[in-house]
Amino acid sequence: YGDFHKDWQRFVKTWFNQPARKFRRRQNRIKKARAVAPRPAAGPLRPVVRCPTFRYHTKRAGRGFTLQELRAAGLNAPFARSVGIAVDYRRRNKSVESLQLNAQGLKEYRSKLILFPRHEKQKLRKGEATAEERKVATQLKTEVMPIRSVAKSKARVISDAEKEFKAYVYLRKARADARLVGIRA
Repeated sequence: YGDFHKDWQRFVKTWFNQPARKFRRRQNRIKKARAVAPRPAAGPLRPVVRCPTFRYHTKRAGRGFTLQELRAAGLNAPFARSVGIAVDYRRRNKSVESLQLNAQGLKEYRSKLILFPRHEKQKLRKGEATAEERKVATQLKTEVMPIRSVAKSKARVISDAEKEFKAYVYLRKARADARLVGIRA
C-alpha cells in the first residue's frame, strides 16, 4: 500500500463534469446533424475492409474507397467526395473479391442517392433530383449502409474428410510455401 505519498491530494482527478460533458456531446451531435442536413448525420459512406491479421477474420468499416473501386463503379474521386463517399487513395485492393464487393456497394449507394441540384434556379443536370424527390428526402440518423454480418450456418454432421483435415499443418505448410517461393523454384 505504498502508493499515496508526496501530497497525493493535489493529484486527485475528479469526474464531476461527466454528466455535463455527456449532455454537451449530445448537443454537439445534434448541432452537427442539423448543419449537414439532409446529408447523413453519421458521416460519409465507408468501404468494407478485413482486419489485417488472419486471426481477426472480421469485416469492418475502412477509411475510404480505393480509386480502383471508384473506377469500377463508374465514379471519380472529386465527385465521390462531393456526394458523401469517403476516398482513401493510399489503400490498395489485394483481391478481386474485395474490389467487387465495394464496387457493388458504391453502385447500390448511387442508386439510392437523392442528389440535390447545385443551383436552384438553373435547369436540372443529369442525375439531379426533381422538386418532388427532394421533398421526400430525409436525413439518415444511423450509419450509411451498415456492414451486416453473414448468417451463421446450421449444425451438421462432420464428414470423414473434415475429421482427417489438419488445419494447423495445412496453414504452416501454406506459410512455408509462401516464404520459400523464390528459393524452391
